Amino acid sequence: MPIRQLCLFILDFVFYLALNQPLYAATFAPDGDVIGSITHYAVRKKDNLYGIARRFDLGIVEVLAANPGVDPWQPEEGTELTLPTTHILPPVHEGIVLNLSELRLFYFAGNGTVMTFPIGIGREGWQTPIGSTTVVLKRKNPAWIPPDSIREENPNLPDIVPPGPDNPLGRYALNLDMPGIRIHGTNRPYGIGKRSSHGCIRLYPEDIERLFNAVDAGTPVTILDNPYKLGWRGNTLLLEVTPTQEQDDIIAEYRIPHPVSLPEIYDAIRQIAGNVTIDWHTVDQTVAAHAGIPVIISRISR
Repeated sequence: MPIRQLCLFILDFVFYLALNQPLYAATFAPDGDVIGSITHYAVRKKDNLYGIARRFDLGIVEVLAANPGVDPWQPEEGTELTLPTTHILPPVHEGIVLNLSELRLFYFAGNGTVMTFPIGIGREGWQTPIGSTTVVLKRKNPAWIPPDSIREENPNLPDIVPPGPDNPLGRYALNLDMPGIRIHGTNRPYGIGKRSSHGCIRLYPEDIERLFNAVDAGTPVTILDNPYKLGWRGNTLLLEVTPTQEQDDIIAEYRIPHPVSLPEIYDAIRQIAGNVTIDWHTVDQTVAAHAGIPVIISRISR
């Protein structure tokens, strides 16, 4: 096992012993089109961004993108981090909604609340498909039968991986009505918030348990790939531009944001805003930063 992977495994184990549940609440009552609020956190001795991300139920890319220039393994003690714990809701408000660009899952419960969790999705060559489907089967302590496509990468895999710490599905799995695609836990939580899977959707162990207990077979699932979202909260219009996703070295990629081009965003803003005045300079800055943090781009005077 590579040294870096071993360190991450030890980190996951120590974190699990220290904290079985994240500090950040996963269930929200929406405020207009928005849930949650930004959190600030001062780095403590021996902190690293992977541990902080999991503690606040975030993916590592989200934390890196919101705090460019911060060393993910040895952040300076006392550094104040901005944690992107507020989100504009996706355009679909039914069942489970996955936004691949955002690396985040939303579950719209029937009581008007929304649950949200960071996810790991398919890496390059194993992209998670977009589309509409349903949960067809719930499995607790699932066994895993490696498909031929994965066995080609690793011929030494057993025919069946039984439930336990070596099972990549974790303790819970939701089979979707898409061939080979599941929403499941993981035995490698450091891959959450990255493109790290063979197409399935991974959640932190504590998050998949919450989702598994909340949903039923037959729940609709919508998989989107929206690089930006717009929404109203009260008299303010907000824009959220997701971080650019890369398969491999996210550490280098997210210290300084790379330029992105989203020309379609301007027509979308004009359509939702109507006659409201837009701060186009802030729009340009938000697109350039693509930090995954909702930013106010207009305010209606009352």
